[in-house]
Amino acid sequence: MASLQEMSLPSFPLLSDKETFKLLAKARKGDQKAREKLVNSNFRLVFNIVKRFEGRGYEQEDLFQIGIIGLIKAIDNFDPGFGVKFSTYAVPLIIGEIRRFLRDDNPVKVTRALKEKGILVKRTREKLIGILGREPTAAEIAEEMQCTKDEVITAMEAAQPIISLFETVSQKDSEPLCIIDSLKNEDGQEAWFEQIALRQAFTNLSSRERQIIWLRFFQDKTQAEIGRLLGLSQVQVSRIERQAVSRLREHLQS
Repeated sequence: MASLQEMSLPSFPLLSDKETFKLLAKARKGDQKAREKLVNSNFRLVFNIVKRFEGRGYEQEDLFQIGIIGLIKAIDNFDPGFGVKFSTYAVPLIIGEIRRFLRDDNPVKVTRALKEKGILVKRTREKLIGILGREPTAAEIAEEMQCTKDEVITAMEAAQPIISLFETVSQKDSEPLCIIDSLKNEDGQEAWFEQIALRQAFTNLSSRERQIIWLRFFQDKTQAEIGRLLGLSQVQVSRIERQAVSRLREHLQS
């Protein structure tokens, strides 16, 4: 992993919160020097975020420049009334800008064969629901289709909206939690900038949506099982799940 110096970027001293707020106030009034100093002093923040996207097939310098765009948006839109540190506000915008670039520049392609298998898996699943009176397991679908469980899972995943596992959320004592909360980066430190983005996205969900996302993905419950637990039909659970996932994805990619 390249360093700031290897990327031919100077290392500027970090700003205190007081200095940051003063510069932000000046920048909002059109002071370009203050805006430039804010950008330069947050190179390290952008660089640390870019490291999380290593191995995606892109030059680090390119992702760094994309991250700077997110930083500039944060500088231009930050309001002290938000009640948070500037870095807390900036991190999700920087991450979002990089993710949007990766998504738009390199969309995931699904082969025709995999799409066709996904359709067959769906039909087999619906058939087994009628026979068993419950949601079938991947192993049962595989047995019916005379293929491997891995093939079924791959086909099912290909048919789903693109959403990372770290977007799964839960709730404990009314405090929203994310799977990423239990993950560590290579240095053993919490992926705090991911947590910020996910927590903000999670607050956009209703309590029922959070509950269903938690049971569905984190507890590995089927839609039918969730329906029985919450007194809902499987169709209702499916609809709420789709809405929640869509809202999470929309917020994280915005």
